Amino acid sequence: MPAPYTGRCACGSVTATIRGEPLAVRQCWCRQCQQAAAGGPTHNATFLVAEWEMSGELAAHRTPAASGNTLIQSFCPKCGTPVMAQSSARMQMASVRLGFLDEGHGLKPDTAIWVDDAPDWAVIDPAMEKFARQPPPPVPAPRQGEGD
Repeated sequence: MPAPYTGRCACGSVTATIRGEPLAVRQCWCRQCQQAAAGGPTHNATFLVAEWEMSGELAAHRTPAASGNTLIQSFCPKCGTPVMAQSSARMQMASVRLGFLDEGHGLKPDTAIWVDDAPDWAVIDPAMEKFARQPPPPVPAPRQGEGD
């Protein structure tokens, strides 16, 4: 399903509309994501923040990441639904938790990152591209009319 994508937390206090397509759709096994996802990976679609319209209040937790950057994980303070994560190195992008997006979004991770941090019991789809740690940042595609 193409953009726009919509999302909401479990209680409906935080909503979003995202006008652009994701730069990447990934499964993350870093330790911070495992803590946020009850031991498994998070599943995320990375979008440009400029393409977001969000309403509602978010709370955030900041923690040093293994990459050396600060990981900012945002969530609804009323119901606890994870909404997104950002790296201090790329604040123009946000990795939206697929569970925050409304059903029918059609997005599926094609890449697994930080697989060296995955527990021994983790099952990672062999068809996915894999990165032991942090992959290169996603690069936005040129907008129509740019670079012609």
